[in-house]
Amino acid sequence: MRQLTPEGQQIINNLAQRYNFSPDAVFSLLQSVINGNGSMAQFNHPEFGGSGQWMRGGMIMLGDMFNNNLKNSVGGLCQELSNLIANQPDLLQSGSFQSQNQGSQQQGNYSGNQQQQNGPGANGPVSLFVPPPAGSSGNWWPAGLQFPTSTGAQNNVRYAYFATIRRLAIEANGHVTLYDTLDHQIGGFSQQQSGGSSITFTSQYGIVDVNNLPVISIDNVPVQASAPTTSHSENNSVSTQSLNQEADIFAAIEKLAHLKDKGILTDDEYNAKKSELLSRL
Repeated sequence: MRQLTPEGQQIINNLAQRYNFSPDAVFSLLQSVINGNGSMAQFNHPEFGGSGQWMRGGMIMLGDMFNNNLKNSVGGLCQELSNLIANQPDLLQSGSFQSQNQGSQQQGNYSGNQQQQNGPGANGPVSLFVPPPAGSSGNWWPAGLQFPTSTGAQNNVRYAYFATIRRLAIEANGHVTLYDTLDHQIGGFSQQQSGGSSITFTSQYGIVDVNNLPVISIDNVPVQASAPTTSHSENNSVSTQSLNQEADIFAAIEKLAHLKDKGILTDDEYNAKKSELLSRL
């Protein structure tokens, strides 16, 4: 997660005060709007009534669906964040915010508000985030994947879905797993309290556990497929025992990572054991 500049943190604090949310809630929503390329957001935060969606133009859905005051506040905040990141370099994919740029009056109004928030002498938009290191794109998903269809984050887990190439990247506990989404047409994600192993998504087949998808790689290390990629109907014939075995292997890798982080295992010991576990898949 990118680090805010002092000016960016001040803007977040000002928005939090005006909309009566915590800075943490506003920052999480900022990330969701960025992940939605400035035109939409999928978010999950208790201050926003749990999970919800926003789309530029006025569409908003909240878990607390009958709380109109909350809807107005979240909708207004999303629109301000959308306007804010429109002038930020390298935050959005090329070609976005065309309609926003055409609305020069609205954009100009926000710039004036922003200058008032930043204090006298502020000239134009400020940089929200500390620039990434030279040569770094700032993307957390595996190299070679660009322009995700949708992205989102909840607690310590975030995802990037690439519908056109049937790939799903999930980062949980500092590790990135790349999945083959088969013939699923994914419409949304949800996460239980227990973390990455309990992530589910909705598709034309209903609610599906992410662990049922074939794994392409873990931390950019390719996973040898035990069988050819199958359609959803063929995938349903995979035994429960096989799925449980895969889940056990991934859980073991996470435990190894914790041991490495604590200094109990060296990097070489961790990599050797991880490779051995992955070879069993």
